[in-house]
Amino acid sequence: MKVSLNWIKQFIDFELPPIDELVERIGSQLGEVDGVENLGAKYQGVVVAKVVSCDDHPNADRLHVCTIDDGGITPDVNRDENGHVQVVCGAPNVRAGIMVAWLPPRSTVPESVGKEPFVLEARELRGVVSNGMLASPRELALGDSHEGILEIDKADVTPGTPFAEVYKLDDYVIDIENKMFTHRPDCFGVLGVAREVAGILGHEFKSPEWYQPNPAFASKSADLPLTVNNEIPQLVPRFSAVTMANVKIGPSPTWLQVALAKVGQKSINNIVDLTNFYMLVTGQPLHAYDYDKVAALSAGNGAEITVRFPRPGEQVALLNGKTIEPRQEAMMIAGGNQLIGVGGVMGGSDTEVSNDTQNIIIEAASFDMYSIRRTSMAHGLFTDAVTRFNKGQSPLQTLAVLAKIISDIEELASGQVASDLIDVNQAEGREWVHPPVPVTVDFVNTRLGFSLSADDMKRLLQNVEFTVAVENDVLKVTAPFWRTDIETREDVVEEIGRLYGFDKLPLVLPQRSIKPVTKNAVLELKNQLRLRLAAAGANEVLTYSFVHGDLLKKAGQDAEHAFRIDNALSPDLQYYRLSLMPSLLGNVHANIKAGHDEFVLFELGKGHIANQLDQDGLPREDDLTTVVIAAADKLQKPGAPYYAARKYLTSLLRTQLTFKPVPEDMRHFDITKPYEMNRSAFVYAGETFLGIIGEFRSSVRKALKLPAYCAGFELDTGALANVPSVSEYVPLPRFPKVTQDLTLKVSSALPYQELFDIVWAALGTAQPDNTLPHLGPRGIYQPEGADHKNVTFRFEIASYERTLTDAEVTVMLDTAVAAARERYGAERL
Repeated sequence: MKVSLNWIKQFIDFELPPIDELVERIGSQLGEVDGVENLGAKYQGVVVAKVVSCDDHPNADRLHVCTIDDGGITPDVNRDENGHVQVVCGAPNVRAGIMVAWLPPRSTVPESVGKEPFVLEARELRGVVSNGMLASPRELALGDSHEGILEIDKADVTPGTPFAEVYKLDDYVIDIENKMFTHRPDCFGVLGVAREVAGILGHEFKSPEWYQPNPAFASKSADLPLTVNNEIPQLVPRFSAVTMANVKIGPSPTWLQVALAKVGQKSINNIVDLTNFYMLVTGQPLHAYDYDKVAALSAGNGAEITVRFPRPGEQVALLNGKTIEPRQEAMMIAGGNQLIGVGGVMGGSDTEVSNDTQNIIIEAASFDMYSIRRTSMAHGLFTDAVTRFNKGQSPLQTLAVLAKIISDIEELASGQVASDLIDVNQAEGREWVHPPVPVTVDFVNTRLGFSLSADDMKRLLQNVEFTVAVENDVLKVTAPFWRTDIETREDVVEEIGRLYGFDKLPLVLPQRSIKPVTKNAVLELKNQLRLRLAAAGANEVLTYSFVHGDLLKKAGQDAEHAFRIDNALSPDLQYYRLSLMPSLLGNVHANIKAGHDEFVLFELGKGHIANQLDQDGLPREDDLTTVVIAAADKLQKPGAPYYAARKYLTSLLRTQLTFKPVPEDMRHFDITKPYEMNRSAFVYAGETFLGIIGEFRSSVRKALKLPAYCAGFELDTGALANVPSVSEYVPLPRFPKVTQDLTLKVSSALPYQELFDIVWAALGTAQPDNTLPHLGPRGIYQPEGADHKNVTFRFEIASYERTLTDAEVTVMLDTAVAAARERYGAERL
């Protein structure tokens, strides 16, 4: 938000402090200042001069040799006997008698300041010496016009007057950071900033007489009849408009072009410039339509404007040259049956004001800020109107601004009001956006740490035009009609604290207990998980919570089950991820391609599933711990990656785990979709479900370019908090262990885990006391085309008290074989 210091001075009646002090006060009590530009420095040496004579150049058809009078104030320049200076000029509008801006030798062209400075000098042009130049608006950095020189249109300006003084260009432009005004739409206008500057400096501010919620509009016969229909009043609380006839379209007066140029606005024509000017003054965007173009689109008598949603397939051609098909919920402006603008965002090119326009419609409206934001983001339309409307402009100020611009159009463009006021208003009868707020003096002082009296608070608020009634230390605070942010007692507290100055808070250290803070069990658990995985050689990654729908599809998950982000930061970040596994798998190929042949990745984060609510009725969030192991194909790693992942899992949790096949009725869940069901398992600790472990489906490996040796697991971090941890240290028996292998022939359809469970349980029934057993896979062999397979286990056991014999171990294995034979028909080989 750029604000001219001289522009602020037009609304105040007191002396401002030096610019450095003012900037410091604004930064501490209003909004952060991004920069300050000394505008007057651009125009050093530029003076007003009068063209005394203008003759044709003897050696060039399009050039003129002029003599100018600068009042004799410019030193070290060649003059004739009358003290006049010779300048060659090619502008078509140069002539004797006009006042112009002269850039003498050794001055810098203002347009080039901040770029590559262009310093003028006396030089010959086709044999005639030109001392500097007569400047166009573009060379003066006041617009894009370069067809002719700038003519000084102010009366009583004498030659030699510094050009910057004439149009108040001896100025500073303060750039205030926009985000500081998120809830202050009034501060997106110079009037609002001037009011706040007065408030923070302790002065009373009075808005101009024309800025009032219900100005008088003279009744007028409908020479140019207008009808407005509002089909979406819930989104457009107010739409005010008036028609004007016999408007003379042309260049804006220089003062208006200068005012816009100061803050980076380009001059277009007098009508459009006035709409931009009063938007910059009040923060209220305005729009002008060509009345005759709107009437041509309307079916009835005169012009008809309808505020509505777009119909399917409708398009609108915009002022920026683009044609869009607006989103279904966009607030649109239509003339007859044709769209002519996006409400609150941008007007349409079919009804724009051009040099041929004679009659106009001036509109001042209020639009829903949330709808504006969504439409702006959906179509990539970021305008000055959007900047203001998406902060929530007050619907109570439209008439004040409309009445003022009508008055100026009558004066500057000879326009005549040609209709009664059209005011489609949902806020009729109200003089404030939010009702008065009662607050006690004690409530304010307790929260601010001040000792302000009721009169002190009243004065601070009245300085910025609040209405305050005080009774028994209770303030009844009514915000002015342009303030949309004062709803609660806390809002009043913030306003008083800001105006008084938070830098005046007493410097007292807070008193607090030195008792250690209770550790957060969840954070401690996550820290332990990170440390254990890192100690095992795993690498933590941090990926976006937002993912592309294509990544979900490649991982076998359904994007329809994920939350879609309407206001996505990027087209690649459209959805909240359902689980962390797709994000990790998406990084495997990139790491292998970068030369990392073997690695383990892990991440702790959240997954979100749409249409599933937690016990508080909020969207459910799953805290997940996810690990992926991978090895490049060129390594030709032996064995199944499932078991490598299982080793990481057991070392991570250090508790007794149970692995069970994924049930048929749970294989459609998104968290199970990436896994190959025949090479995966659900993980339990006792009766507590922890998550899933396994290798990945061939379609997932192909889509994400995963190596053959790749597996992983995904656990519910919250469930891990309830898992009892076993001792990390188990003493080894000092007596020798006995090792024997056991091979069982079983059906090829029998899962390994089920056979393991029955063997392990049977061994436990025959296990001698005070021993340490271990059972693990040795190998699985299935002949090609056979309906059976051979599963070999390796059994190891040692006693803490004595040396076991082979006979004792054989009895244990026989017990296991008997159990497997009875349960699954297993045959010992």
